[in-house]
Amino acid sequence: MDQPSGRSFMQVLCEKYSPENFPYRRGPGMGVHVPATPQGSPMKDRLNLPSVLVLNSCGITCAGDENEIAAFCAHVSELDLSDNKLEDWHEVSKIVSNVPHLEFLNLSSNPLSLSVLERRCAGSFAGVRKLVLNNSKASWETVHTILQELPDLEELFLCLNDYETVSCSPVCCQSLKLLHITDNNLQDWTEIRKLGIMFPSLDTLILANNNLMTIEESEDSLARLFPNLRSINLHKSGLHCWEDIDKLNSFPKLEEVKLLGIPLLQSYTTEERRKLLIARLPSIIKLNGSIVADGEREDSERFFIRYYMEFPEEEVPFRYHELVRKYGKLEPLAVVDLRPQSSVKVEVHFQDKVEEMSIRLDQTVAELKKHLKTVVQLSTSNMLLFYLDQEAPFGPEEMKYSSRALHSYGIRDGDKIYVEPRTK
Repeated sequence: MDQPSGRSFMQVLCEKYSPENFPYRRGPGMGVHVPATPQGSPMKDRLNLPSVLVLNSCGITCAGDENEIAAFCAHVSELDLSDNKLEDWHEVSKIVSNVPHLEFLNLSSNPLSLSVLERRCAGSFAGVRKLVLNNSKASWETVHTILQELPDLEELFLCLNDYETVSCSPVCCQSLKLLHITDNNLQDWTEIRKLGIMFPSLDTLILANNNLMTIEESEDSLARLFPNLRSINLHKSGLHCWEDIDKLNSFPKLEEVKLLGIPLLQSYTTEERRKLLIARLPSIIKLNGSIVADGEREDSERFFIRYYMEFPEEEVPFRYHELVRKYGKLEPLAVVDLRPQSSVKVEVHFQDKVEEMSIRLDQTVAELKKHLKTVVQLSTSNMLLFYLDQEAPFGPEEMKYSSRALHSYGIRDGDKIYVEPRTK
């Protein structure tokens, strides 16, 4: 007989954590717990449950026996139910309400947008501190209900939910520290400012892969919107002007910024991108995941001065004048060409003749002989070459290897090459 397509949380729990699949182990960090057997729980003594339960992609559609859940999960603190088939918030509530110490809950990629979350159901989530609703297509109404019932929520993940706008909650969530809202469609700053209104205590805002075009806000308003923001991630946003980068300085506590893959930086080299960003953001201590050391900051700020020193006055950013006051006007760096010489001028001596010639250093000894054949009137097979380094103490060196490149001799301008006929 075919098994039904959906399974209960309790059924999956019993299968995954049976002694055959999950033998009892002791050790640091295992969190293994075997509760005492209550009456009416015949399966109790044969399950060994850790405090972190991972039940993703198990086809779960419902809770199952709530008494059994309460008996098994009293000690569970983290629960991953991602990629299941939960579509009814009531069933989620039945599970969560029987896990009294739950702090982390992952409901990603469950079709929960098919039902409405009522406040009495959301109340069962009250102890959760980290909630993941990625790719759940949770509506803002659902998010608002959760925020009202989770007084200790610290981290919220709302990625891949196709949000084009943000709906403001009627109440602020003072507890939230981290909001992860990547891979949505938030293009207008007016939507982002709503997040600042809803989450005034936000420490970390991760906005990567949203096509945010610009930061349209005054400096004073930005400081009031995100007074506690320490870290912002704007990877692959649509920012395209330096004024938007300068506005990040308005966040009074900002010290970490991620800004890879934005249109503004595409025309710059990797070195230019990092140095120009560091110089414009004087308060950051970490850029794109890398610590900004004091020495790197000074190098970047000096680079910034030299970068803009030849620009027309109307194109020079205000930050340039601040840094000139700090370091003074700098001299342009000397341009040093470190490429190897491609040719040199040497004296070619043959019998009593001396001729100054320019020779290419990328050619071989055999190729040089061909070049000299018409000058000295000798065949290449009857020609011996000797190289004299003007500073060498050992005398001429025979250039006996036909395939050896001339640059390997270290030939410089003013050195001498002697040509002699081969004696039989």
